[in-house]
Amino acid sequence: MSTPSSSWPGSGPHPAPVDARIQSGHDGEGRIVVPPRHPEKARNSDTPIPRKPDWLRVKAPGSPEYHATRRLMRELALNTVCEEAACPNIGECWKQKHATVMILGRVCTRACTFCNVATGRPDLLDPHEPQRVAEAVAALGLSHVVVTSVDRDDLDDGGAGHFAQTIRAIRTAAPRTTIEVLTPDFLRKEAALEAVVAAKPDVFSHNLETVPRLYAEVRPGARYFNSLRLLDRAKRLDPALFTKSGIMVGLGEEKTEVLQVMDDLRSADVDFLTIGQYLQPTRKHHPIARFVTPDEFRGYASFASGKGFLLVSASPLTRSSHHAGEDFARLRTARASRLAAYA
Repeated sequence: MSTPSSSWPGSGPHPAPVDARIQSGHDGEGRIVVPPRHPEKARNSDTPIPRKPDWLRVKAPGSPEYHATRRLMRELALNTVCEEAACPNIGECWKQKHATVMILGRVCTRACTFCNVATGRPDLLDPHEPQRVAEAVAALGLSHVVVTSVDRDDLDDGGAGHFAQTIRAIRTAAPRTTIEVLTPDFLRKEAALEAVVAAKPDVFSHNLETVPRLYAEVRPGARYFNSLRLLDRAKRLDPALFTKSGIMVGLGEEKTEVLQVMDDLRSADVDFLTIGQYLQPTRKHHPIARFVTPDEFRGYASFASGKGFLLVSASPLTRSSHHAGEDFARLRTARASRLAAYA
């Protein structure tokens, strides 16, 4: 498989992004044909989306800070997973000028049944994107930033080199900012993980998403034990690196399966676990099996803490990047306390 050339249509330092969802042909009568956001789900049966319980209701975004953050993302032609994945916490996070940047385009090569990110032919790589991400981090004055991406199975390195360039650009533009990367699984991409870890992020995150039994339904392009090995290898490559993973509940998993995932992650020496409620993006996506109650989340948090994670975040609205800056500070404190206890 050859790597597409790193070209970018347009001119100037900040060219307008190309959205593969609106690259289109014509229907023969002059009308523009817009490809669907999720073409692979078009034949799926419609599944009614149940009404959210009170504990999952959030206010619609609209603060001045939210709009200012949105304008900056548009001005710098950057994508955010906050928007693409329809995150329920976007109003809260953007009010604090915390946006999770999504690099490598906005179209994914995978077709996970839970995800709202568009699937299709990926965008061309933008060689200026790492610098624009760094500009946004500096402009927002972030103390901590999360950088994630779509899956790019079409690239020889899965986009690892782009991650490394982005980390280095942020280090130059905002040397005091700590950096968290939430990467794809780099399935069958030799030396991809090594390239990302060598760039020295502060946190390496990769989400298992669900229990092994549901992978064929929920994450068909991925392999559970490949993702687990990725996290294990990251810690072995750099023992000082914080590692992090997250899962969703409410997809049809059993409690015992969630507890086994916790054990698997601890066997890979993962430091931080997040657990949140799955929310169905559209009627064509994987159905919600049930809404997990806040008490059940508190129970999961208690189990995870007892298994030895440095930090656990488990609640209906928990997402990988939610409160990431505050959580990073807590991670460092927890590690220091544990090291002191063993001294």
